[in-house]
Amino acid sequence: MGPENQSSVSEFLLLGLPMRPGQQRGFFTLFLGMYLTTVLGNLLIILLIRLDSRLHTPMYFFLSHLAFTDINFSSVTVPIMLMNMQTQHLSICYEGCISQTYFFIFFADLDSFLITSMAYDRYVAICHPLQYTTIMSQSMCVMLVVGSWVIACACALLHTLLLARLSFCADHTVRHFFCDLAALLKLSCSDTSLNQWVIFTAGSTAIMLPFLCILVSYGHIGTAILRVPSANGICKALSTCGSHLLVVTLYYGTIIGLYFLPSFNNTNDNNIIASVMYTVVTPMLNPFIYSLRNKDMKGALRKLLNKKTFFQLIPTFPFKIPV
Repeated sequence: MGPENQSSVSEFLLLGLPMRPGQQRGFFTLFLGMYLTTVLGNLLIILLIRLDSRLHTPMYFFLSHLAFTDINFSSVTVPIMLMNMQTQHLSICYEGCISQTYFFIFFADLDSFLITSMAYDRYVAICHPLQYTTIMSQSMCVMLVVGSWVIACACALLHTLLLARLSFCADHTVRHFFCDLAALLKLSCSDTSLNQWVIFTAGSTAIMLPFLCILVSYGHIGTAILRVPSANGICKALSTCGSHLLVVTLYYGTIIGLYFLPSFNNTNDNNIIASVMYTVVTPMLNPFIYSLRNKDMKGALRKLLNKKTFFQLIPTFPFKIPV
């Protein structure tokens, strides 16, 4: 590639969502409402878990971290998208674009690892109930969360460093509403074969491997449920795992369809719609899924509304194991 076809890029242009100019006000209001719902809903989950001692268990410990991650995951992309809609200022500086790519990958991978940790927790609770308090100790839960943060950080850093070494062509228009890694690679004049290989291998590690672990966990859970003689036991087990299964379906369904099924990702519009699903819609739905389907969360919310517990002292430890 000759020098005349390359450019020292100082900024990128984000085209945003595929919509007509007259639709921007409506979409701005819609996505602003969805973003505020995401932030407030997940903050409410964190608050309820911190204030209600009945929720100081491993499952809700992971859920509080998932809620925190979802807030940040949406905050990486949605505020910039809303600002571009409102101001029609579509440019983002090179450093800002690279940073956005890093944090997007980081929180996406962290989401995946936390959801997997929650699946492991449900597997131990249903398949090994007598050893649950021993296996899911405080140190084990902290280790799973810290490990998730470290691995997600390493994966995001690897992708970002490989992206930063590339040269970009004179056309610096990103056909997306954020600095998506795949969209940026299409603008590069450099050889991106190493980047593509890392996307495949690291993507398999960060997305497909946790997804397979979840499938194995729920395979064992399903076998254990079928051994339960009473319908009441089956209903109880299903209610315990139903919320998590719904989140797994929403999150992994869109990501696998977007990045691993070429027939699904055959147009740029499909790519953007799928990205909206798991960056905007799924984080917004998580508070509703875990609160409306969970009697413990609904009980904690009623307790918060009915009593003056808002300013109670926050417990010293993140959770405690019931004996």
